[in-house]
Amino acid sequence: MDTSSSGENVSNENTSPTMYAVASGDRLKVLMERTGTGRSISSRRLAEATGIAHGTIGALMAGTQRTIPEDKAKAIASVLGVDLLVLFVPMERAGRACIPLQVAV
Repeated sequence: MDTSSSGENVSNENTSPTMYAVASGDRLKVLMERTGTGRSISSRRLAEATGIAHGTIGALMAGTQRTIPEDKAKAIASVLGVDLLVLFVPMERAGRACIPLQVAV
């Protein structure tokens, strides 16, 4: 239960962050070649701007790392000047399986 009888919020300490998978390392590279400002950005500069380790950025580009927490995915998308879902796919918590994209009818 999320609230006690006194109305206090009780948090679940075991909640893991929502994870996002990079849709394509190649797409990440292309978006880095021309960001929302029209300029390119290096992997080192992207790492500095987002507070993410340079090795993590490189691993996402190479495909050796597929997922990162939501806050990091949002930081990368923000610096590149794109919407989150242009570059990342949300993952389910259980099993980390891809959630199908919803299409508006």
